[in-house]
Amino acid sequence: MRTIEVLVDRDAVASGAAATGEPWQYYDLGHGWCTYSFFEQCQHRMACARCDFYIPKNSSKARLFEAKENLQRMLASIPLTECERAAVDDGQAAIAALLDRLTDVSIPAGATPRELGLPSVVNMLPTAEVRHGTPFAC
Repeated sequence: MRTIEVLVDRDAVASGAAATGEPWQYYDLGHGWCTYSFFEQCQHRMACARCDFYIPKNSSKARLFEAKENLQRMLASIPLTECERAAVDDGQAAIAALLDRLTDVSIPAGATPRELGLPSVVNMLPTAEVRHGTPFAC
C-alpha cells in the first residue's frame, strides 16, 4: 500500500468550476500532477507523459530538457532499427508536448512563460542517418 498526497483546489470547488468539469483534485506524482478523479483505478498509472490528465511540474523542466537531449543523442550516435527510431521519435514528441504545456504554468511572479513571450520548445537539431561500414561516396 502506498500513500499519495492529494491537493484540493478549494477555489474551484467554492466557485462551482469543479461541477463544470474543471480539475479540483491534484494527485502529487513527484514529477507532476494527475487530475484524473479515479487515479487509484487508472490502468495506465505511472505512464503519464501522454495523458491529458497529467500536468508536469515546472521543477521537472530541466529533467525534460535532459531527456530530450538524450533522445537526440541516441538518434545521432546509435544505429537504430525502424522500430527503435519510431520509439525515439515518439518519445521526443511526448517530451515536446510536456514542455509546451509548461509554458502555461505560472512562474513565482505570477505570469506564465507564454504570457512573457518565451519560446515553449527549443527546436531539435536536424539529424542525419549514419551507416557504419558503408563506403563514403563523393
